[in-house]
Amino acid sequence: MERYPLGFETHHDLRSAFIREVTLRQIEASSESAAELAAESALIPRRLIRYWHDPSDLPKDVRACLDSWNHLADEGFEFRMFDDLSGGAYIAENYGARERHAFARCSHPAMRCDYLRMCFVLAEGGLYVDADDVLLGDGWKRIFLDGRLKVHPLCYDISAGAMVPSADIWEPDLPTANRIFYVNNNPIAAPAGHPLLRRALHDATTKLLDDDRFPEIQSTTGPGNLTAALAAHAHELRLAGAPADFELLRDWDSIAEMRWDLSYRSDARNWRNVYGC
Repeated sequence: MERYPLGFETHHDLRSAFIREVTLRQIEASSESAAELAAESALIPRRLIRYWHDPSDLPKDVRACLDSWNHLADEGFEFRMFDDLSGGAYIAENYGARERHAFARCSHPAMRCDYLRMCFVLAEGGLYVDADDVLLGDGWKRIFLDGRLKVHPLCYDISAGAMVPSADIWEPDLPTANRIFYVNNNPIAAPAGHPLLRRALHDATTKLLDDDRFPEIQSTTGPGNLTAALAAHAHELRLAGAPADFELLRDWDSIAEMRWDLSYRSDARNWRNVYGC
């Protein structure tokens, strides 16, 4: 019997187990396969995408995070900054009625940011990073060496109530009991038109337009939605005997750091305070 039946990505335990397998397979994957795929893929454009819902209320500490990326302009980067108004306008200009209505139903700025990043990177390609990320070094250059979609794997230890250190995720003998393996939706780097993002956007749109479903952020537009899309996409590639057109980043923590001690985290602008997560 197929261990991962059709629709398995909607089941938390099966999805987590599959993402763990994806991580282990990447460790074992040959560099030749990656190089062959890279040669056939469009490269990720040097374009940096960020979002802050209200530009008139941008905290100074968030501005400092944004400014840490400024020197990438000297590396040929295009910068795109969106807010609620410009994000809605972009979707209205580049997508149809379903996506416009879905964006309008995003109930929190974090949700609108989730949705816009999928829309933009799918349409034009580039690197999306959260506004509270600080650039640390020049490791970002490796992200742009080929056209594979890049995301950051995560693991949550239920028993400890804490995240597993990123380096430990790549240990082949890491215990899996009471642990959830998934991918973050920050960062997202991809060329335009990547099928994984097309699936993620379609799924998020469908969930947002479902009147019988409560649009919880994590599973509707956030990491849960992207993880499910990645699992389904990777499984299809595996069944077809095709190489992975995505890469789980092993070194994102050395490229950028999320700053937790920011002023907005104590109020309603932090979605965790609104949704109790």
